[in-house]
Amino acid sequence: MFLPVVAALGNPGREYEGTRHNLGWVVVDAFARKHGLEWRRRPEFEAEVARWEVEGGTRWLVKPQTFMNASGRAVGALARYFRVELGEIAAVYDDLTIELGLIKVTVGGSAGGHNGVTSLIEHLGPGFVRYRLGIGPKEPPQIDLADFVLGRFTTEQQIIVSQLTDHYVAGLDLLLSRGIETAMNQLNRRDKK
Repeated sequence: MFLPVVAALGNPGREYEGTRHNLGWVVVDAFARKHGLEWRRRPEFEAEVARWEVEGGTRWLVKPQTFMNASGRAVGALARYFRVELGEIAAVYDDLTIELGLIKVTVGGSAGGHNGVTSLIEHLGPGFVRYRLGIGPKEPPQIDLADFVLGRFTTEQQIIVSQLTDHYVAGLDLLLSRGIETAMNQLNRRDKK
């Protein structure tokens, strides 16, 4: 199945750069660089958008500029404008329930406490493809959830993320070129590359 929309969840602004909650942006920015794509502000979608002409049609990479909690507003506006079905949207985002360095591809499900995903579900419905990037576990365990996800990676964690960025990009390429089932079979394993 062709996935014409790839939506990276994150927060705009320098103060959020390098935070765990912006890992989706890091990966999709690296993906756009690899494919020579340019971001353009699209105020009508409240987003930065990169257009990519590929075999099979046009693909849109999207970074909502609405802040995480309103991501669905931006992605929904773009999806309606381009008449994209719910199942043709892939969301790329951080996931606290997955260990740092691991990827999990799923379709549908709950928001799992992720405010950006909650917003997507509110504006689109639950049946979109999810490219989930592990940022867990939450340490220390007693830290407030918002403080953890809006915090920056430790130096050691940042090294892991930097080393794995090419793997994250290759996994996204796999999802977009070979499809959901192949991506699930190859990426949803416990071992880190």
